[in-house]
Amino acid sequence: MTAPETEVTTPEPDAEALRDRALASLTTARARTTLLTSCVEDPDLTAQHSPLMSPLVWDLAHIGNQEELWLLRAVGGREAMRPEIDGLYDAFEHPRAERPSLPLLPPAEARGYAAEVRGRALDLLETADFHGTRLTESGFAFGMIAQHEQQHDETMLITHQLRTGPQALTAPDPGPAPLSTGPSEVLVPGGPFTMGTSSEPWALDNERPAHPVDVAPYWIDTTPVTNAAYRAFIEDGGYDTERWWTPEGWAHVRRHSLTAPLFWRRDGNQWLRRRFGITEVVPPDEPVLHVCWYEADAYARWAGRRLPTEAEWEKAARYDPATGRSSRYPWGDADPAPEHANLGQRHLRPAPAGSYPQGESPLGVRQLIGDVWEWTASDFLPYPGFTAFPYKEYSEVFFGPEHKVLRGGSFAVDPVACRGTFRNWDYPVRRQIFSGFRTARSEAV
Repeated sequence: MTAPETEVTTPEPDAEALRDRALASLTTARARTTLLTSCVEDPDLTAQHSPLMSPLVWDLAHIGNQEELWLLRAVGGREAMRPEIDGLYDAFEHPRAERPSLPLLPPAEARGYAAEVRGRALDLLETADFHGTRLTESGFAFGMIAQHEQQHDETMLITHQLRTGPQALTAPDPGPAPLSTGPSEVLVPGGPFTMGTSSEPWALDNERPAHPVDVAPYWIDTTPVTNAAYRAFIEDGGYDTERWWTPEGWAHVRRHSLTAPLFWRRDGNQWLRRRFGITEVVPPDEPVLHVCWYEADAYARWAGRRLPTEAEWEKAARYDPATGRSSRYPWGDADPAPEHANLGQRHLRPAPAGSYPQGESPLGVRQLIGDVWEWTASDFLPYPGFTAFPYKEYSEVFFGPEHKVLRGGSFAVDPVACRGTFRNWDYPVRRQIFSGFRTARSEAV
């Protein structure tokens, strides 16, 4: 296999630029956390709205506890502020279903704790040395904590979607998609490309290291699968036809009587959905949302196609055939801007399929970043040369066939926690997450 060009590298910013980036990322995350935990009354913060999710007040204090553990203690060498609560907010010590029964900090105390930690963390940031250890190099620990908080902001938004009651969150809708006259699929050339990263300073351990991967030529959808397309699968008896499903998927469908994506219900000849406390007609042009891996896989089989592998997804998102290089994002190396992708909870729904022409890849594939997480065919496995850092519980304990990889982020993901190499994973039964998919097919021989 001929080695591909290496990934694009960018000059390391100076200390002040790193400080500014860390400050902006932490501040943006905290503003979103504050909104998500202040738009409802305290009983909604302490309630468990689904056994799949934690009470919102647990997420709030957990965010503060992780920040204290990694910034104040690990980087700053400070004494523990509240060592007695560490176990309460250890995500591996207590499953989500058990967390409401724990002696959690009440809302006001959780807010105060998180605020005090943040004040001390910002003091630490003012004098932080961005060299010397792997944890502090290029401000990694600050970036890790900003990403962690934004990941929990997405988790809390999922909880808001699961809660019953009146609408508590509002946001403007995305603009209409420009009329797309391009093809429905594009051919991605075969050959090697650089997958993963060794140069992105805030990349997490499972994204590393960069390594060559040889991919056979394949076709991939230029946009995610839409609600209208998925409805055709439903109307054609997709949920009643065993041959489209894996044995595990068919058993899951029968066991739970699945007939449509989560939050959909039929009303006469139309489908309605519940979205953050309001009921609306399912928009036909939006990417389908809240489907599990089994549903995505069954649709692809029904359509005579398949889900792309993780490597195929990343090549479509990062590879530039003109240069042979892998960029940070489909549109290049620049950080995401509003014209590139639907990110950061600016909108509380996916944009219509075909949106964001300025964010398309060199091959003409759109919406690879933002809008919906995209299921891939791949199990969550380590890359060659993987090293767990800074703790094995972030990625290593999840490796194996039990989890499927999702790529690309969703409208609920902040840019700091989303890039062309970012990897998400979940059980193939999960539907409460903001998940959709696109399909692929191998090139005809």
